[in-house]
Amino acid sequence: EKDECSTAPCGAGQTCADPNPSPASLKDFTCTCDKDTSVQTTGTPATCEVDECATTPCGMGQSCTDPNLSYASQHDFVCTCDSDKSITKIDGPATCSKDECSTDPCGAGQTCADPNPSPTSLKDFTCT
Repeated sequence: EKDECSTAPCGAGQTCADPNPSPASLKDFTCTCDKDTSVQTTGTPATCEVDECATTPCGMGQSCTDPNLSYASQHDFVCTCDSDKSITKIDGPATCSKDECSTDPCGAGQTCADPNPSPTSLKDFTCT
């Protein structure tokens, strides 16, 4: 018997199955992606993709981009603040701020104060 899966031919993030572990039957192993079992190949490693943005890791007020969907390339997603596209962070939420007073919501003759300029804390400004 020769179980072709014993040499781990599929790689990380994949499951190997050898339906006929005999020396006469080679290259009949299958590789199936752990995250998407519909992706399967016979005799070669499967091309597995993982979209790290699918779990919305950036949070409210941010957009997520995953430049490389390869299973081997993880922790490379980028969070970008919707309020300021120049503020980004790789592999985690960015620290964004949204000063609601910047649009002068109070009007002439009043002073605006925004105690928490965070995109998750909206409509908390005061006018005096």
